[in-house]
Amino acid sequence: MSVAVEAPPVGALLRTWRERRRFSQQELSNRSRVSTRHLSRVETGRALPTPEMIMHLSDNLDVPLRDRNRLLLAAGYAPRYQDHGWDDASISLVMDGLRRLLDAHLPYPALLLDDHWDIVDANAAVDQLLTGCAPELLEPPVNVIRVCLHPDGLADRIRNRQEWGSHLLQQVSHRAERTHDQRHHGLASEIAGYLGGHDATAPVTGPVITLEIDVDGGPLRFFSTSATLSTATDAALEGLHLETFLPADDETRRRFTR
Repeated sequence: MSVAVEAPPVGALLRTWRERRRFSQQELSNRSRVSTRHLSRVETGRALPTPEMIMHLSDNLDVPLRDRNRLLLAAGYAPRYQDHGWDDASISLVMDGLRRLLDAHLPYPALLLDDHWDIVDANAAVDQLLTGCAPELLEPPVNVIRVCLHPDGLADRIRNRQEWGSHLLQQVSHRAERTHDQRHHGLASEIAGYLGGHDATAPVTGPVITLEIDVDGGPLRFFSTSATLSTATDAALEGLHLETFLPADDETRRRFTR
């Protein structure tokens, strides 16, 4: 017989987010201009925050949109943010625009990734980089960070695996710290294992961290850029990011533009 687990009250959830951000009540008060007395009453359940107060505190605590919905529901209010699938008609124009950006980046590789670095879409130039990976790693959802560093993925072909892997681990760990999503924490632990531990580091050898990867015909060197939707009000779109790769040396540029 299953036993229903009661969801924490909104005050306890807000206190958890404040502690995750390592804010004292005084610091949150200074940032939000809400008195420490009222914050204390909200956190202990002696005062029920309005939806506007929940949104205001969430802004100051950098709470992701899905978790803002959970805060609202915990207080007895309706959620404010939609969370659509990628093929939903309501976000089709946004998705079409992002996919056009993928194609516009050709001949260089570009990927559209979700909040967990699973591939939502990619342009044709990505295929040649993934050649030789184990088929099971390329079964959807394909996690691009796992593919990069898994022994059956690209790990043996990445010349600066420790440097690039340390860069990826830092990204995942930073996002795990922000979201406190167990999938992010699990991915960080997995990647750290591939690199030999959470303290794995590598010296930076140039003005930007590059991906140096062997493909047919010789090594390629790229640097990457990442773009997000700064105005997203849909929880699925909030986590999307466009990862684009540009040549880091003349030989890579020549091979892609021939």
